[in-house]
Amino acid sequence: MKTSVRLALVGDYNSAITAHQAIPLAIDLAAQHFSTEIHADWLATDTITPEILQNYDAFWCVPGSPYRSTEGALSAIRFARENRKPFLGTCGGFQHAIIEYARNVMDWQDAGHGETDTEGRLVISALSCEMVEVKNTLTFTQDSLPARAYGRLEVEEGYHCRYGINPAFQTALEAQPLRMIGHDATGEVRAIELPGHPFFVATLFQPERAALKGQLPPLVAALIKSVL
Repeated sequence: MKTSVRLALVGDYNSAITAHQAIPLAIDLAAQHFSTEIHADWLATDTITPEILQNYDAFWCVPGSPYRSTEGALSAIRFARENRKPFLGTCGGFQHAIIEYARNVMDWQDAGHGETDTEGRLVISALSCEMVEVKNTLTFTQDSLPARAYGRLEVEEGYHCRYGINPAFQTALEAQPLRMIGHDATGEVRAIELPGHPFFVATLFQPERAALKGQLPPLVAALIKSVL
């Protein structure tokens, strides 16, 4: 069994972002829970290289998009997916996990983000109703990784986002092995996972916020457990 974890936090650190305040707390709680050392490094997206990615056991693509380098974030997500490294994406990480999958698995090289792109297949677009500093209830698929992590199917989580999966492309995404395993009351996708991968989960909500209340976020615990 591994005695320590090298965790890459993919994103451009900003102390003013609530999620970035919560993430170190969540990591500390996970380290205490598993009695292990977690060496976490913030990887600014415009500094990511293939050589740097080799140094880590797991990857967490964090909130805070638009990132300084979309390509840097996508390269880290692709590395985790193709090399079967445990991966968690939250908020912006969810959005970019969808883009990476569309580009490199579905071969939609023009897949893009409605916040930063104006042409191509904008697989991420503005939400019909913004989810900024709100909580909402969602339901997980019964056999999904998040359902097992939380130990229940229905949870309430907090959001700070304005973009999600573009409904125009949802059917095409659902036809892929990529699983849509978390939905809100209106049926909109709030979480995905990749079957056949040791741990590849992305959520539009920000589970790390639980750490601000001293609670270990279940998905952060599941991420670290998958490495150990």
